[in-house]
Amino acid sequence: MADAVRGALLRAGNPGRSAHVLSIRSARDVFAARERLAELFHAADSSRFVFTENATAALNFAIKGILRPGDHAVTTSVEHNSVMRPFRRMVAGGCSVTVVPAGRDGAVDAKSVLSAVRRNTRLVAVVHASNVSGAVQPIGEIVRKARRLGVFTLVDAAQTAGSVPIDLAALPVDLLAASGHKGLLGPQGTGFLYVREGVPLVPLIEGGTGSRSEDDRQPDFYPDALESGTQNSVGLAGLAVSLSWLLRRGVESVRKKEMELLAELAEGMERIPGVAIFGPRDPARCASVRSFRVEGMDPAETGRRLEKGFGILVRAGLHCSPNSHRTLGTFPEGTVRVSPGPFTTRNEIAFFLSALRKISASR
Repeated sequence: MADAVRGALLRAGNPGRSAHVLSIRSARDVFAARERLAELFHAADSSRFVFTENATAALNFAIKGILRPGDHAVTTSVEHNSVMRPFRRMVAGGCSVTVVPAGRDGAVDAKSVLSAVRRNTRLVAVVHASNVSGAVQPIGEIVRKARRLGVFTLVDAAQTAGSVPIDLAALPVDLLAASGHKGLLGPQGTGFLYVREGVPLVPLIEGGTGSRSEDDRQPDFYPDALESGTQNSVGLAGLAVSLSWLLRRGVESVRKKEMELLAELAEGMERIPGVAIFGPRDPARCASVRSFRVEGMDPAETGRRLEKGFGILVRAGLHCSPNSHRTLGTFPEGTVRVSPGPFTTRNEIAFFLSALRKISASR
């Protein structure tokens, strides 16, 4: 991926803006990334994948583009601030939002989400898997029932895209947002919003697209309707290479390996005195995230000791999701989060558990 980014930097043009060779090469990089996303998520039309700089931008595009004053939305208590803060803005603009509480393990009940739907409900927004507890939510049941109720759905797949299989041919989700730098293994500064055909999304940003330049109105066809300005073709060239690797490896294979590592983590951590784990224990109900705390130790101190003493990098604190921690009972200190990936080894899991055992014993 790094080599692809380096190569793209040396031959970068502005995709879609000129007919010269550099512009055409960059446009091909962007197209390759879009086509591979469609293949990975089993979508028939790659033009419905709109590139953004991250999942946060994609979620803002979706929420602010679909809701109007007077509309009602339903979401959960384990959403990231990339969902909760835009909703806060929309409430100030005349919308209303119902936040459905999840259980103490971070998992939400589908029936509770759907029972919150009203006559003026326009959107149900649910994270596919919590970035704090890792709990995988029952999006299949929620999305299918919401479709029958005539309500649009938005799924935040930042924690699952590339590591948990998502089939858009079988799952009738209307809007799906994800970052490129997590499970999709691409560079930072890349992400996307998938918009199902027929979803009436109003552009958040309008401007130059390289298409229909004779008209000062925003194009109404995808992806140009939502892609204005110069794209990050360099980052997308890297994403295209990462997607190619994922397609060869298979998301199911990545998921299998990560579940095995999660099981080893949970089993090992439960044997360490003074360590509390948050979220589902069953790896089948969990994305590749384990949140924990060491009794009597601030999570930030645990993270510091792991890095300084053992070279292990984790994230400690509230993880930009304070409501998740209120749900889990870990607010305001938060937790420590460890996240094995497709390149993590069993030896590294054993090393982490050994380090955590020493830290816990030193309390």
